[in-house]
Amino acid sequence: MTELVLRPLADAFMQVGVYVAVMVALFGWLRWRYGDRVTDGLTRRRRVGPLVGALLGVTPGCGGAIILMPLYARGKVSFGTVVGALVATMGDSSWVVLAWNPLFALQLHALLFVVGLATGYAVDALGIDPARSAVRRRAVPVTTPVRPAVDAGPDLASSRRLFGGLLPRMPASTAFWGLTTPAFAVSVPVVFQLVDPTALTVIGGVDPYLALGVLGTLVAALIFAAGRGRLADDSLETAHASTMAATMRHSAHEASFVTVWVAVAYLGWQVLSTTTGFDGTQLVLTGIVGVLVGALIGLVPGCALQIVFTGLYVSGGLPLPTLVANAISQDGDALIPLAALRRHSAVVATVITTVPAAAVGGALLVFW
Repeated sequence: MTELVLRPLADAFMQVGVYVAVMVALFGWLRWRYGDRVTDGLTRRRRVGPLVGALLGVTPGCGGAIILMPLYARGKVSFGTVVGALVATMGDSSWVVLAWNPLFALQLHALLFVVGLATGYAVDALGIDPARSAVRRRAVPVTTPVRPAVDAGPDLASSRRLFGGLLPRMPASTAFWGLTTPAFAVSVPVVFQLVDPTALTVIGGVDPYLALGVLGTLVAALIFAAGRGRLADDSLETAHASTMAATMRHSAHEASFVTVWVAVAYLGWQVLSTTTGFDGTQLVLTGIVGVLVGALIGLVPGCALQIVFTGLYVSGGLPLPTLVANAISQDGDALIPLAALRRHSAVVATVITTVPAAAVGGALLVFW
């Protein structure tokens, strides 16, 4: 039960949710502190969009790429900026190679940045943007007002209606940040393999990683349900918090949205691998077939399968060209909110990322 259900729920919050929360809160603070100057800089200087996208995407984890998705939905950044970020991101599998070999990780991420930058500019130069025609068909595509309660963040009242009044009198967003702070402190040394997770089990035999992770995912699910599954950043109306408190509620809502869908992906993969025995090792992973398999696996949204795939490389189970093809093709968890906001754009974007993945992976077969 623990490994099948609780562990993937904990990993969703501890490996992804807390880092997304920090990134989203930081960006939210910048937006609150400096207004639209942060995002308007991209709007006014569209040419630097793919550069910014590649820079945000290449940062370890998914947070950098994720924050671009609602900006694209609101028309703040170009489709090339999104594609550049998706190509450059290695998602949470970045942590695997960083912990294994930091120098190799730096070289790999430099390659991802260059490929992401080139792909992003190519997409913009070709004028590719699936959302453009959809926007023209709508009178008010993204700015349609939503319920004020979403902007304020899912509150305790809606949460208590959902869970029968069993929760303490504390806003859900406060509980989220109250858990995120210690969870981040526990997650960093565990994810970077600085400490043995079992060494943290010192108080009453409780595993703090597991406990904080499961609680964090459950609180995220509570906020997600209270917000009726809407991404907090899906309209201009909800994107401009007037106070820092509203910014933190807004950030908790957005981070919860991502955490919940990551938990679904992690739990689904765990159930699939446990019930069927499929763990990726059954695939042919060498030569051009391996490159194509790596690129195709990158089409799967989320980070769980990609982390497993990267782990195969670290353990010597696949060659470098296959890893590179997968790293370029995979979109991490950033594709999940994009699919929720612009489904057709998400499909086109993830297909586009497989093109440079196959090309660069094939080139490595020849020259490496």
